[in-house]
Amino acid sequence: MTNYIKVARADEIAPGEKKIVEVDGILVVLVNLDGEFYAIEDVCTHDGGPLGEGELDGHQLICPRHGARFDVRTGDALTMPAFEPAPTYEVKVEGGDILIAA
Repeated sequence: MTNYIKVARADEIAPGEKKIVEVDGILVVLVNLDGEFYAIEDVCTHDGGPLGEGELDGHQLICPRHGARFDVRTGDALTMPAFEPAPTYEVKVEGGDILIAA
C-alpha cells in the first residue's frame, strides 16, 4: 500500500501557482493546474538546478538556469539542454489536504 504524506492545504496554492515542499528529505515542486495538483522533483536533470525557482508556463516548468522546460504532469524534459525526465510523484487531495506518495 502506498504511503501518502500531507504537504499542504489545497487552498494554499492558487491555480497557476506553485509551492516547494519536502517529502522524505526530497524537495518537490507542488503545482496547481486549474485545480489539479501535480508534484515534480525540484531538480533540473540537466545540471541539478532548482526547478521550483523557475517560471510556470501552463503545464511547463522552466529551469531558471538554462531554460530547459519540463512537463509537470509527466516529468518529461521538453526542451534542451535537458533530455532526461524529472521524477514526479502521485498526488491526491483529501478533505482539503494535499498528499504526496512517498
